[in-house]
Amino acid sequence: MESKKTIKTIAVLIAMEAEAEPLVSLLNLAPCPKSHHHAPLPSVVRSGVIDFNNKSGDGEEEEERKCEIVVVTCGNDAVHGVDSVGTVNAALAAYEVLKTHEPDVLVNCGTAGGFKAKGCAIGDVFLVDEVKYHDRRIPIPTFTKYGISAIETWKTPKMREHFRAELKSGVCSTGNSLDATDTDLEMMLQNDASVKEMEAAAVAKVCEMFKVPFVCVKAITDIVDGPHATETEFLENLAMAGRRLQETVPKVLEFMSGKSVDAL
Repeated sequence: MESKKTIKTIAVLIAMEAEAEPLVSLLNLAPCPKSHHHAPLPSVVRSGVIDFNNKSGDGEEEEERKCEIVVVTCGNDAVHGVDSVGTVNAALAAYEVLKTHEPDVLVNCGTAGGFKAKGCAIGDVFLVDEVKYHDRRIPIPTFTKYGISAIETWKTPKMREHFRAELKSGVCSTGNSLDATDTDLEMMLQNDASVKEMEAAAVAKVCEMFKVPFVCVKAITDIVDGPHATETEFLENLAMAGRRLQETVPKVLEFMSGKSVDAL
């Protein structure tokens, strides 16, 4: 992993179109002609070169930094006509965007459930510390850790300090169901999870294989340990969470642009 390489291309992987649309519109990204034509994937890719105008601490304008932003969504399932959520399509989309675009960093963004017991509220945005699985239970001693597959996100101490008033931190636990069984909840408690969603651990593993820094930003749509049905809160708050990502993710991209990954 080239930790001193200047960040000039950032891939942003978002599972659902509704989560991605506010960001794509804000950055005025266009369909990318070079991606995903040689593989039968439903993923959708849009990209653009963005000028990030960096300001120094004394208010004087520094040299403009340009960065290619590549946003990939998992696309529509051809059989069922819905967003291709979950770990399989997220891993495939991550593989393809890493192989085709060779980004310097991959950021997985999207919505998630949060735990009231961990201080989460709807609308909170997390800069995740670590990702784990809660539904890959393999009670064989040599496979247990593999099932959980804990992967730390890229160390970003300066970025975390910069955004400490805006972004929370914690563990993100991944599973392929929107709801959670009692066993899932027990596993998430063991995982010390603050956030629950359906893609991050799979994307992190592909980034680990490619040796590409992985960053994870999640906006809370529902409270896992709250009184309301997950699907109801999720649908009610999806648009709001998309706007929260629109507010937050461009700031994260701007912070990273032009720096080396070990300067984050």
